Amino acid sequence: MKFPGFAYNFYERKLQRSLAGNRIPHHIGVMVDGNRRWAKLAGAPTRDGHQAGADKILEFLGWCEELGVEVVTLYMLSTDNMSRSEEEIGQLLDIIGNTLDRLGETKRVRVQPVGALDLLPAHLAAKITSLAERTVSIEGLHVNVAVGYGGRREIVDAVKELLLRAGEAGQSPAEVADGLTAAQISEYLYTRGQPDPDLVIRTSGEQRLSGFLMWQSAYSEFYFCEALWPDFRKVDFLRALRDYARRQRRFGS
Repeated sequence: MKFPGFAYNFYERKLQRSLAGNRIPHHIGVMVDGNRRWAKLAGAPTRDGHQAGADKILEFLGWCEELGVEVVTLYMLSTDNMSRSEEEIGQLLDIIGNTLDRLGETKRVRVQPVGALDLLPAHLAAKITSLAERTVSIEGLHVNVAVGYGGRREIVDAVKELLLRAGEAGQSPAEVADGLTAAQISEYLYTRGQPDPDLVIRTSGEQRLSGFLMWQSAYSEFYFCEALWPDFRKVDFLRALRDYARRQRRFGS
């Protein structure tokens, strides 16, 4: 009866040993998809699916620390998701708040909000901001928490801020347009100052970005996994890393 577990552990260790340290992605974006379907298949309330997904996040970040990943961006709540029922959104926001508390308790990760905080309830926005301030000096894993996030909204916000700063410096719109570059817009994104994601993983079998890091993922590698997020195993993660390591990155060429 113990053999299947032994075989799984042996395969996991073999996969991990096969990964070259210099081919581990520096920045991984993760679309944590499938919590609702997981709950439905289990005959459980939707809240249970979201909680199982939150528990998996903590486990996943432990794998990233172990393997030397430097930055992780977690797509936890999109602007589109906020149109769900008031009951579900309330439960989900509570779970996100609790997850933030658990991240802070580890004292090992630096947390940064990535999203439009003005769309969130004031208490949750304050919690994320406070956690970011408390963890800013931590040199461990950098975790971007994408809550109230939308890729189009991010680009619009970046351009707005760029124009406002330029106006404050006395530049006209025509002058801004004449010298505008992609690098300048990047300086005003939510992830400014960070490397773009090397690898973007989406669980649940869906093969689309849904607005996630639209600008930053222009040259990212993508990996789509059939497993629902709460069922995502370390072996699934190692397979994604193995697939990434085997690819020849072309950066648009």
